[in-house]
Amino acid sequence: MTILKWITKDTNINFMKARRFTYILSSILVIASFASMYLKGFNFGIDFSGGVLIEIKSEKPINVEEIRNKLSSVDLGELNLQTIGLEGDELMIRALAKDKDEVAQREAVAEIRNILGNEYEYRRVETVGPQVGDELKMAGIIASVLAIAAIAIYIWVRFEWQFAIGALLGLFHDTVITVGLLSMFGFDFSLTTVAAILTLVGYSVNDKVVTYDRIRENLKKYRKMPQEELINKSINDIFSRTLLTGVTTLMAVIPLYLWGGDALESFSFTILAGLLIGTYSSIYVSASILNLFDLRAVNHKDEENYFGTIG
Repeated sequence: MTILKWITKDTNINFMKARRFTYILSSILVIASFASMYLKGFNFGIDFSGGVLIEIKSEKPINVEEIRNKLSSVDLGELNLQTIGLEGDELMIRALAKDKDEVAQREAVAEIRNILGNEYEYRRVETVGPQVGDELKMAGIIASVLAIAAIAIYIWVRFEWQFAIGALLGLFHDTVITVGLLSMFGFDFSLTTVAAILTLVGYSVNDKVVTYDRIRENLKKYRKMPQEELINKSINDIFSRTLLTGVTTLMAVIPLYLWGGDALESFSFTILAGLLIGTYSSIYVSASILNLFDLRAVNHKDEENYFGTIG
């Protein structure tokens, strides 16, 4: 009932009261994310690291050690076996590429299938050469940088510099912490994950733009209201919209994470974490940081320039 009340009626929550605590929390999360990326690195997926990926299914629970012993005769480099699902009858076989070319990898796949025989169902078979993996990794990095740079340019042109700084800090905050969580929990980092990161960047920027538009609107509407109170009111004005958008997105993402299988696990986790982090940062990073500036002076200067140009 409380959530329904928030969705259907205006709220009056003092969000800014906790801003000093959230500054500390965000700083800790960003530092921890960088530490994890530096110390632990990423669990790159098959499309970035290169190698062989095979998913098999059996009619009965799979003995992982038995499979490992069978495959020990094949020169596959670093071999990783991981059960999938709840029944223990599905297994993912991953071998890093090292210096093997794609021809050698296809031969390795054929040898694996020959060793395991026909008692298993081969649900997924992928091979990516190390050179292709490096190229895909670089392409993913370039695509992400260009997309974030384009969004940064839009924000800088769209808003006054005080707002632009807040939005860019929020965008940096969301991206670093989400990527840090992928590193901390060892989720696969693949092209699918990059797509999820760019999706959440777009979602996060949209949320911040909506918040900023309401703040700028209220600056003109409530000229004598204290700035902190005005920012609080602006966030409360759109809080029902934020909840509706967030809840409907969660309703789609949570089932993907719980039942989407290994192929969608990192994608859905990235969207899920990014959604929560982006909503939090819209309030406690991008909007909260505006308290450090005199927004009324900026707004008054803009009006003077506007009317001076007309005159």
